[in-house]
Amino acid sequence: MTVREPDYRRTDPKGFIVRAVMMLAQLVIPLGLAAVTFSDDGDFSGKLAFAVPIIAAMILFNTVIAYLQWTKLTYTVGTTDIRVESGVLSRAARSVPYERIQDVSLEQKLLPRLFGLVEVKFETGAGGKDDLSLTYLSESEGERLRELVRNRREGAEEASEPGTEKAPEQADTIFAMGPKRVFTFGLFEFSLAVVAVIGGLAQQLEFLLPFDLWDVGEWEQRLAGPGQWLAGLGPLAQVAGIIIAVAMLAVLGVATGLVRTALREWDFRLERTAKGLRRRRGLLTRTDLVMPLHRVQALRLNTGFVRRLFGWHSLKIISLASDSGGANHDAVPFGQMDEIQPVVGVTGFELPPAQTNWQRAMPEYRIDKAVLAVLVLIPVTAVVAVIGSAWFWLLPAAGLVFTLAEQWWRWKHDFRALGERQVYSRHGWFSPSLAIGSRVKLQSVDIRQGPLARLRGYASLHFGLAGGRLRIHGMPIAEARRWRDEISRSISSADFSELLETKGAPAT
Repeated sequence: MTVREPDYRRTDPKGFIVRAVMMLAQLVIPLGLAAVTFSDDGDFSGKLAFAVPIIAAMILFNTVIAYLQWTKLTYTVGTTDIRVESGVLSRAARSVPYERIQDVSLEQKLLPRLFGLVEVKFETGAGGKDDLSLTYLSESEGERLRELVRNRREGAEEASEPGTEKAPEQADTIFAMGPKRVFTFGLFEFSLAVVAVIGGLAQQLEFLLPFDLWDVGEWEQRLAGPGQWLAGLGPLAQVAGIIIAVAMLAVLGVATGLVRTALREWDFRLERTAKGLRRRRGLLTRTDLVMPLHRVQALRLNTGFVRRLFGWHSLKIISLASDSGGANHDAVPFGQMDEIQPVVGVTGFELPPAQTNWQRAMPEYRIDKAVLAVLVLIPVTAVVAVIGSAWFWLLPAAGLVFTLAEQWWRWKHDFRALGERQVYSRHGWFSPSLAIGSRVKLQSVDIRQGPLARLRGYASLHFGLAGGRLRIHGMPIAEARRWRDEISRSISSADFSELLETKGAPAT
């Protein structure tokens, strides 16, 4: 009897070049530090002649390693699973059954993108820990492999063989962001991350500076000469200097937000296809993700204090598959409500109607949280006032006042509602957030009570979601039981595994 050999495949040969270049890029910083060290010595030419052969050997070694890694990386697409084997000295094999694969996404960083290559990621819904990836395949092979895995997982018609032409998938764009929208989005993404990074690098590389960066006395001495004239101008000039410094930080924060947003959201496109919602975005790293509609479990609508004044909101989809390690998929990162509502409709969900019966948490729940904060912060305030420096007691006292005000504010602006097909949870006023969960696709509903909650007669409902979480706190125990019974009947009315195999729009 003849045993058929497994159909092993190698990744694209150009991937070897990409790996080699990326490995060489990791040598840039060590070589730069070595160059700075050599320049401190007068015998630079002698050291350079000694270093060049070493650098050449390092480049050659990394190139050989990259080639060996490419030759030893193979993948097999079987009838029930996909298998990846890798390793030069020690071999490793990963096999993932198709039924465990939640989705297949394509990602293109800048360098692979220049060579027309993609990284194929097989998401297992385990938060990124057990996900499988292939680097790198051609764009056409990545698309073919994604389609093949999905079809075998769903028992559909097989995808075409490598090298065969395939008719382009029909897609309708339901949301997109051009350069103007991305720029506007970046203005609201204020960030001082660059300042923190520069400070961290300066602390790590302070040996390159002629003095201690964090020595205030050293700075005063160095600025005493050039800055003496500014100090002599009086308080008005010092205030002007502070304003200029704050303005520079603001400009830096806005510029950082613009850059980060452009890199992440450039040419954002959300399309409706036969397989679900296809999202593509990114400038240097281009990602291509498909969110199957029948796997959407919940939606989350968010905004910010400043954004809401201009009508800007964001829509996230909570799905079984992960999105770069997160449970929420960005469907509309920055849009108006008239743009978001059609996307919500495509997912099979609906926004809460005007006649929704919103309810607050029990006052006892918020009062108990405030009392617990008082029991902790008042002794802390007293201790700091006795043994701390002057005015330090104001810090825990301010925390106490803030906690009391927050609990009252949350009671005024946090609401819940139970619809015929959906669960709604709304909280916040400065940065409002609305969560919409499907009663059918919730996996479980639990009532939880601590000792104080049992004594005071309230409870929390925890809803089971494969991706993300949905919780409602401070419900009267009788109402919590009623919600649990009604939602449990909705969950049991449909087989969850059958819902995941549905090809059409999800039932909500």
